[in-house]
Amino acid sequence: MPTEVLMPALSPTMEEGTLAKWLVKEGDTVSSGDLLAEIETDKATMEFEAVDEGTVGKILVAEGTEGVKVNTPIAVLLDDGESADDIGEASPAQKAEASSDAAPAEASEQTAPAGGYGRGDTDATPAPAAGTDDKGDRIFASPLARRIAKDKGLDLAQIKGSGPKGRIVKADVEKAEPGKAAAPAASASAAPAPSPAAAPAGPAADAVMAMFGDREFEEVKLDGMRKTIAARLGEAKQTIPHFYLRRDIQLDALLKFRGELNKQLESRGVKLSVNDFIIKACAIALQQVPDANAVWAGDRILKLKPSDVAVAVAIEGGLFTPVLKDAHTKSLSALSAEMKDLAARARDRKLAPHEYQGGSFAISNLGMFGIDNFDAVINPPHGSILAVGAGVKKPVVGADGELAVATVMSVTLSVDHRVIDGALGAQFLDAIKTGLENPVAMLA
Repeated sequence: MPTEVLMPALSPTMEEGTLAKWLVKEGDTVSSGDLLAEIETDKATMEFEAVDEGTVGKILVAEGTEGVKVNTPIAVLLDDGESADDIGEASPAQKAEASSDAAPAEASEQTAPAGGYGRGDTDATPAPAAGTDDKGDRIFASPLARRIAKDKGLDLAQIKGSGPKGRIVKADVEKAEPGKAAAPAASASAAPAPSPAAAPAGPAADAVMAMFGDREFEEVKLDGMRKTIAARLGEAKQTIPHFYLRRDIQLDALLKFRGELNKQLESRGVKLSVNDFIIKACAIALQQVPDANAVWAGDRILKLKPSDVAVAVAIEGGLFTPVLKDAHTKSLSALSAEMKDLAARARDRKLAPHEYQGGSFAISNLGMFGIDNFDAVINPPHGSILAVGAGVKKPVVGADGELAVATVMSVTLSVDHRVIDGALGAQFLDAIKTGLENPVAMLA
């Protein structure tokens, strides 16, 4: 019986995507692990791999099709001895069974979401196939493997998969000996109830539209990224007990040091920004105050060892928070080059999930837009986020009591009180301030 290839869930929050490009055509032979298509999620364009072998009998969804729901059939694979004439033989009931039994195909090793979180990502665990073993662990199996196992009376929990990430494929069930009856698929009633935080907040759309019925307006439909941002930030403000710590940081020493370094680095084509220094200072501060290098994990706190710093990047229609991993170990020039690369690919929506998930802390810098100060919303499960304003000339009182003019940058640390208490947050922010006001020490 022909096997349907279903629209995969390539990120934890993906509900639909765009089939950007087919990498195979009808009549091509594919094996497990071969690339089938490029699919656009709400965050990026990723490659989708085959989990079964066979011949592409029919492509059901054309290139460029938007809004393809997860688990929708997008192509049909033919097994040995099958032809295109067999595709129409499957009854509607069989097709419905295939769709209900199958789970979103897993992402490849290269594109699978990495551990941790990023803007718009609520869980780093791939969507599983239906069914569990005796220990309650989910079983990953292809739709064809499930049908064969059901016909042969096999228990999938007793079969070791040879496909990507241990997924059970056709060959595994064909060579398995009949045993216990196949494990029943998980019922729909067993699915967890939606989180209250995910429910729409505020008045219903119809009520709001009726309110402005006599006014001219343009209705803007939400794309996947905007929906994710709305849900994530709504959740953050409803569930995270934010508190805010503010400091003024004098930048004159940093600006002078930056100018000297940039002159020396000019021949290498490197130009350091103030933001590069901020990233480095925060990374070092996370090492100096390790208890602040932490995330909230539902019923516990996870303390991270490396300084993985997320940095907000504005793009059309939303934002990304790419993560600079092990930032405390990297030079300023290395951080600068990596940040430029991540920001450029973020704007093109070319980041892979592992590049924008994770980190314990984030930086949001609006200083380049002339914003003096603001309060940023924490990106779950991060413990804190630093909001950075513009450097502005201001009168200051020096250590000798004399009045002077200095370039002052206002920063606000938004803190999750479940993870970081007030005194610890103050210690962390002081470490950031000390680093930025003594930039030479960053090179030590």
